[in-house]
Amino acid sequence: MSRLKEKYTNEIVDAMMKKFGYKNIMEVPKLDKIVVNMGVGEAKDNAKVLESAVKDMETITGQKAVLTRAKNSVANFKIREGMAIGCKVTLRGEKMYEFADRLINLALPRVRDFRGINPDAFDGRGNYALGIKEQLIFPEIEYDKVDKVRGMDVIFVTTAKTDEEARELLTLFNMPFRKQ
Repeated sequence: MSRLKEKYTNEIVDAMMKKFGYKNIMEVPKLDKIVVNMGVGEAKDNAKVLESAVKDMETITGQKAVLTRAKNSVANFKIREGMAIGCKVTLRGEKMYEFADRLINLALPRVRDFRGINPDAFDGRGNYALGIKEQLIFPEIEYDKVDKVRGMDVIFVTTAKTDEEARELLTLFNMPFRKQ
């Protein structure tokens, strides 16, 4: 069992029950899934770029990536419906906790000029979205083998009803929120 999952089962549940006054342990919000998404705009011209992005994504997450396709055609962007324009991975269970642990403790501290992540990026329903500018912050990616620096979105989906509950949950996971 990963360190983060062990911590969740004991310390975090106790702290959340104390702070929000939950009567039942099942009321305590938990991390449901983490979705990692990478949009590759230049894939419309060169299919090799998308292959490289998928390989990076699979290396980072440890799970097979799914291609995302355009829902409709956009003439200005030269995109046709059904064209592959990105990739995503949905992490659950053990792999989710392991990825969250690596992101929080290894990758985020490696960001240049890092002062913490934005505490206001909650969606109103207890989910948190985080944008990463380059895949190089992950230790699994070898700098010499990278053809192009790409960004990605990481979405933490929780069972929390409010943003305050979700913020507290992620703070207890040691998420480095910026001081306001």
